[in-house]
Amino acid sequence: MSAAPPISRLERRRRQGGLALLTPSALLLICLFLVPLGLVATYSIMTRGTYGGVIWQLDFDAYARIFGLPNEDELRDWDFIYFGVFLRTAGIAGTTALLALLIGYPAAWFIARAPRRRRSALLLLVTLPFFVNALVRIYAWMLILRSDGLANNILMGLGLIKEPLTLIYTPGAIVLSMVYQYLPFMVLPLYASIEKLDPRLIEASFDLGAARFTTFRRVIAPLTWPGIAAGLVLTFVPAFGNFIAPTLIGGSKQLQVGTLLAQAFLSARDWPFGAAVSTVLSLIVLAALIFMVRSERGVVGKGARS
Repeated sequence: MSAAPPISRLERRRRQGGLALLTPSALLLICLFLVPLGLVATYSIMTRGTYGGVIWQLDFDAYARIFGLPNEDELRDWDFIYFGVFLRTAGIAGTTALLALLIGYPAAWFIARAPRRRRSALLLLVTLPFFVNALVRIYAWMLILRSDGLANNILMGLGLIKEPLTLIYTPGAIVLSMVYQYLPFMVLPLYASIEKLDPRLIEASFDLGAARFTTFRRVIAPLTWPGIAAGLVLTFVPAFGNFIAPTLIGGSKQLQVGTLLAQAFLSARDWPFGAAVSTVLSLIVLAALIFMVRSERGVVGKGARS
């Protein structure tokens, strides 16, 4: 067995310099991400304090409540109410992401294929809502969707309805407000992917006799998949943890994870349960990010093999 070759002094200094450059990033990652996340995860497995806070005694009841497991000590039977909240929130966030994709893809395509001198102005129009506070935008949607709001007045003025529709305090109202709120998160990564798309590949597909839909399915969609995956994740993640829209537009009957989290910490003062909800939410976000990274690597790998 041959010994490993000795490392030269220059190589050793180069490696030490690389580690020194990584130290600030590592410290920021530890202080701003790992320590708070570890603290929340620790609180989630502690016993609830009587007046808030925690008692430093192991207790996994918060996770049992989330997943609906029974507890003989508290005479609690199977109860999937909180698990149902997670599923309902995932459904609303997923619907938001898909609707944003359906609206955002043509918009991103139009911007990417527009004359170069107009692209900056069009991108500014897409990001313009970010310059307005999110709370103001939500209140604007409340004024539009209320019984005597703009939407009902227009429908009644056109003679399409005789009585005001219940548009606010519904899941549809939550989805509508969040699609408007997070649409730029979908358009921007899609624009970045579509702009890099080589038009000659599309022309080659047409020259070979492929129809428009086939060209989109076999050429355009796979090549812009990193942008699609990034847009879906960037829209789904904030929509899943959104607190303002479900509270103001969804009302008390549309309990979402963000609302549940606020109630656990502020109203119920049940810190272990709130920390457990935060931990599960963080794991879902982490899974979404892993999906995005694996999608990008898959496309890069296919490109390298082709």
